[in-house]
Amino acid sequence: MSAPQPPPAVIRPVDETARVAAQRELDRKTKPRGSLGRLEDLAVRIAGIRGTAAPEPLRAVIVVAAADHGVAAEGVSAYPQEVTRQMLANFASGGAAISVLARAAGAELLVVDAGVVEPYAHPRIRDLRLGAGTANATAMAAMSREQAAEAVRRGEELARELVEAGVNVIALGEMGIGNTTSATAVGCALLGRKPDAMCGAGTGLDASGIAHKAEVVQRMLDQNCPDPDDPLGVLAAVGGFEIGILAGLALGAAAGGTAVVLDGFITGAAALVAARLAPEVGGYLIASHLSPEPGHAAMLAALGVEPLLDLGMRLGEGSGAALALPLVAAARAILVEMATFENAGVTDTGR
Repeated sequence: MSAPQPPPAVIRPVDETARVAAQRELDRKTKPRGSLGRLEDLAVRIAGIRGTAAPEPLRAVIVVAAADHGVAAEGVSAYPQEVTRQMLANFASGGAAISVLARAAGAELLVVDAGVVEPYAHPRIRDLRLGAGTANATAMAAMSREQAAEAVRRGEELARELVEAGVNVIALGEMGIGNTTSATAVGCALLGRKPDAMCGAGTGLDASGIAHKAEVVQRMLDQNCPDPDDPLGVLAAVGGFEIGILAGLALGAAAGGTAVVLDGFITGAAALVAARLAPEVGGYLIASHLSPEPGHAAMLAALGVEPLLDLGMRLGEGSGAALALPLVAAARAILVEMATFENAGVTDTGR
């Protein structure tokens, strides 16, 4: 029998009445029915999440959660572990890719230290540390079950804070050397897939590096034997502190009726954990892009979401999510601001 889960956030199903009303409104716009393709699907999704066919303008925050992973000691990344802390400094100074892309998207950037080995104290870094990195999951569980539950709880609390401040879109990003390996292990455990079918280049591994990473992921799974019916146990066994906080963010945002824009592979793993804890969260997810990581498509398929973009990006940091935010804003604007046939005096053929 699976271990008990913490009480999930109370998440209402998305509003089907609002979805139907939004589709009806789109069909009244001065265009052939369905001619804006998936932009219309996105507008309907936003309406269902917000519970109205006239959603308010978007106020987006990109949350980048950073943490270190003990499994980095197994040589699974092209970069040394100290890069995680160095990137915190880069985020704080505004020089990272996500810093630039957040500014371009008009979104606020919130950087969280979920558990970097050596803290980087800075006013622009939110301290939600759960420890000095996880343990090496090839030898023991990455974290205790209590730490996993606390990571989810802290993510939920942060989401609640943002929603109460008026944020209505929360985009997820991450940073952490070794976290692609942890995310792969989470995905393998929850989806029942083999590591060699899920592992990719991550930070830039060659074919032998990818094969080695797959072998390390298999050792993580063999060591901990995570139960796929126990998502919190999977997180504790082979996950990461930032993955837990991001899962909690997704849960808390959905509970607050707020859209969750996923970035790539690692945020996909966090969303999988969230969706296994509370299946209703799936209706609140928007997939920004498709990562080249082989396991990402499988994760998105399991979540029932289709990526908006496919740019061959594998940076992380929330970079793909930032690029998708203008599309989300455009979909909402079409729904709310575009003229109808009646208002514009344009003849409607009904097609």
